[in-house]
Amino acid sequence: MKKRAVVTRQGHLVRSTKWAGLTTGDVVVIDGTKERRQSWVFVAHVTNTQTSEDWVEVRGGRSGETKSRSFRPDVVYPSTAKKGGRIIGQSLAVAPQLPL
Repeated sequence: MKKRAVVTRQGHLVRSTKWAGLTTGDVVVIDGTKERRQSWVFVAHVTNTQTSEDWVEVRGGRSGETKSRSFRPDVVYPSTAKKGGRIIGQSLAVAPQLPL
């Protein structure tokens, strides 16, 4: 059974548990100096309707950590984008992993 998106509104913030083909719990790679060496899972995509800004909430960190962080969508990549210490391909904001 497919997971359904849970969309919640809190004031001017719209939070969705599905974005660019991801659902909560999917592994992602963050393109940052420290973050690339850490493990992250997708939590939600958030849009501020007043400013049109959006960000991606993730959870993870170093081995054994479960801290919550938010990143711009252009630095969030699918788990397949990491090859060794490098990231290849396009971010999920540019090339979503949508089902055919």
